[in-house]
Amino acid sequence: MRSDDVGIDPMDHEAGDGWEVARPLGGTPLGGVRMAGFRDRAGAGLDLQVLPQPAVTVVIGLGDAPFTVEGTAGHRPLRSFVAALSPGPARIRGERVECVEMRLSPRAAHALLGVPPGELTGAVTGLEDLWGRHERRLREQLTDAPTWRERLTLVNGFLSERAERAPSMTPEVAAVWDDIVARRGRVRVADLAASCGWSRKRLWAGFGAQIGLTPKRAAMLVRFDHAARALRAGGHAADVALACGYVDQSHLHRDVLAFAGCTPTALASRTTSAG
Repeated sequence: MRSDDVGIDPMDHEAGDGWEVARPLGGTPLGGVRMAGFRDRAGAGLDLQVLPQPAVTVVIGLGDAPFTVEGTAGHRPLRSFVAALSPGPARIRGERVECVEMRLSPRAAHALLGVPPGELTGAVTGLEDLWGRHERRLREQLTDAPTWRERLTLVNGFLSERAERAPSMTPEVAAVWDDIVARRGRVRVADLAASCGWSRKRLWAGFGAQIGLTPKRAAMLVRFDHAARALRAGGHAADVALACGYVDQSHLHRDVLAFAGCTPTALASRTTSAG
């Protein structure tokens, strides 16, 4: 696939050999939204574990073959789905995969999904449950569109329309989340409460209702995400622990085990997402 044919960034191999990856030039016009199109050119199929991350992941499948979502609720076929910040044990499988994936910051998810991230109940949810007929219509349009340029433009337009009438997150909660992300999770909850002028109890309640995590858990998640990326990029566990603000390597080991259910060594070799 040549990027000059479709107006997208050059194809990369972040998802592994055999995957066609299309990203919009210059990103998206909406803050807190990252988007890409994926197609399994090699026909190898998709089999990945969903890990917690500081973004809500939305996947819209194209064509007739649904994904199979395996989790605590058993096996479910879903053509499109939403994975919460901390989705619990979940695995996604698919054949002949072609899809558009969006990663939404909690602020963007609050506005665009129609429910706060905290109401996603820590699971993988069918997108149709949130968007209803709008999901079906968008999926049909994306399937019919012949190029990635048109598909990503359709999604941008759809999200822009939703953003115009979307509810906004409480400014204090949004500011605290932004602070956690900017400082890569290396924060003290007491300082976060003081920075927004709320008591610790009020921040705990408001943040949990809108984000779905406590501020402390959110900070741990953001720090883990940076560590996981560094490990998968080939970083040594001891160096990653130091760079990401862990007390020591055993502290990193405990966090990786808690979030990913495996050791840092195992996580470094694991494929966790198509994007």
